[in-house]
Amino acid sequence: MFSSVSMASVSKSLIFFILSTLSILPTHTHPLDPLTPTEFTKIQSIVHNSYPKSNHSIAFHYVGLEEPTKTAILSWLEGTTTKTPPRQAFIIARINQITHEIIADLSARKIVSDRVYGGYGYPLLTFEEQGTANALPFKYTPFLESIRKRGLKAEEVVCESFAIGWYGEKRRNKRVVRVLCNYLDGTVNLYMRPIEGITVTVDLEEMKILEFKDRSTVPVPKADGTDYRESSQKPPFGSPLKGISMHQSDGPSFTIDGHTIRWANWDFHLSFDARAGPVISLASIFDLQKQKFRKVLYQGFLSEVFVPYMDLNEEWYYRVFFDAGEYGYGLCAAPLEPLRDCPENAVFMDAYVADHNGTPVNMPNIFCIFERYAGDVMWRHTETSIPGKVIREVRPEVTLVVRMVSTVGNYDYVNDWEFKQSGSIKVTVGLTGLLEVRGSMYTHKDQIKEEAYGTLLAENTLGANHDHFFTYHLDLDVDGDANSFVRSQLLTTPVTDHRSPRRSYWRVVSETAKTESDARIKLGVAQEDLLVVNPNKRTSIGNFIGYRLIPGSVAAPLLSDDDYAQIRGAFTKYNLWITPYNKSEKWAGGLYVDQSRGDDTLARWSLRNREIENKDIVLWYTLGFHHVPYQEDFPVMTTLSSGFELRPANFFESNPVLKVKPPQPDNRSICSRA
Repeated sequence: MFSSVSMASVSKSLIFFILSTLSILPTHTHPLDPLTPTEFTKIQSIVHNSYPKSNHSIAFHYVGLEEPTKTAILSWLEGTTTKTPPRQAFIIARINQITHEIIADLSARKIVSDRVYGGYGYPLLTFEEQGTANALPFKYTPFLESIRKRGLKAEEVVCESFAIGWYGEKRRNKRVVRVLCNYLDGTVNLYMRPIEGITVTVDLEEMKILEFKDRSTVPVPKADGTDYRESSQKPPFGSPLKGISMHQSDGPSFTIDGHTIRWANWDFHLSFDARAGPVISLASIFDLQKQKFRKVLYQGFLSEVFVPYMDLNEEWYYRVFFDAGEYGYGLCAAPLEPLRDCPENAVFMDAYVADHNGTPVNMPNIFCIFERYAGDVMWRHTETSIPGKVIREVRPEVTLVVRMVSTVGNYDYVNDWEFKQSGSIKVTVGLTGLLEVRGSMYTHKDQIKEEAYGTLLAENTLGANHDHFFTYHLDLDVDGDANSFVRSQLLTTPVTDHRSPRRSYWRVVSETAKTESDARIKLGVAQEDLLVVNPNKRTSIGNFIGYRLIPGSVAAPLLSDDDYAQIRGAFTKYNLWITPYNKSEKWAGGLYVDQSRGDDTLARWSLRNREIENKDIVLWYTLGFHHVPYQEDFPVMTTLSSGFELRPANFFESNPVLKVKPPQPDNRSICSRA
């Protein structure tokens, strides 16, 4: 499951590092561990025993851990029970073209629950069915004729499947996708060479073409200048940099036991989910003063990624993506490249998923875990006010990073969960990869007289305006699971009584949310601190123990509330929501997102306006990007990042890193320049 990075040259320190990573082996099973290859095979057998393949058509669309109840996990963790919670799996399968929600008990080797879903929406698209649908046009004569009339070579055409969404239809649609195509011929950057005007609609159940359209013909953008491969670049090149290394001759400071990671004062569990990707659970921090671990985060993960495009053309208006719910954010995880995606001191972890047939598939190097030191300062002070003395104290910032990259079509998303010794958890997502572009007649901006829905990036190449909204599920248990949400507004207050020459100041006015409606917040409207506190515990001087959310960039949806895309993505209307914990409420866009109608989303759950004061609560946070393309995004986009931080707020009695010692210098000499 784990591997260390391989180096170009072998050294004593490298050998030491490899030996140190070899000791990172599972020693026991944790009830939140992801399913193993053996368990995937067992699940496949359990389902086939109840639904023999001889007379059933079966497709596995999601297979993941059916997590034990939170009560069971906490009882096991706290040692109040010695019984390990049962291992169960949750399966969403299409059986004879009907959606089944199945819970399988792995110890008993049987199905314990089998529910037929009859509502709106369909499960995740599988890679296998997308691949089969993408191949159908190449056996379809009208499509091949359309390719020939454009002067293109069929063998250089690459096609992709797109979910069709929902636009007010009363009748339920079949499980269909629209297949759109791009062109290679001189580049691997197929996304910069779209073939406009051709749409193929495919029935995924019957796996046949339902409709073919060749609506218009526009030039396919040129291949010149689109290839992003290092081997394809020609002079002149940028100025080279000298080598930079993150070297730990004594090996990493963290340990991994199964999927439990311990580093500095942190202890947490890392799992993998085919839909969410990384799942961080049971994050606790050691309080040096109290000499015990204290709870911070029961579970955190990316719940949904909403990506609506703003182009209204016939081949584009339905390009409204839900990357987790339609395609699987975890399924799209890409192997990380040592020394490029992750530094030389990284340790790697594999993941496993079930394919269309339920067979386990190994995904190598999906996570990397590493200590980061980039010259940042954790805290410092220089004191010059004491006569005859200069006092300087500096502590370098060393953090632990868990990274995964998800490549969903043209975009690569770099996902980091970063743990700081100060008690903060910083979550960052970086957008890179390739833009989705539309072919056009335009070769110069001055030719554009009508709405183009984007930016002209190169000849015949329009980069479409679009958004990215990332919604996180954050089940904070701040020193216990009974928490409250406090909104502390910073209000300008006039000075009217002449007690000061000042005319104004600001003060903090705090309000505790009673119900869900009190905690729906659009950021940027007011100046405020946003806190999750434990109302049952205080510091020694009386402050409520808490954590605060520090947002990064703030973006809100600009679509109208009655736009069908926004109805499905209504969970992005507010940047922050608070709900009472409910094991079934995991996916902000609903369990079934393909062709969903917005009737099972975070926005709908919250309408119940449940009580949230002094309860086990979940914070949902959405960070967003409005992406107006620029020429620097062509042909490949440099990383654009944002995130948020969960930071202690009166959680400790004082600065928790006052007594942290800086890491010892490595054996390598420190270079200086005279």
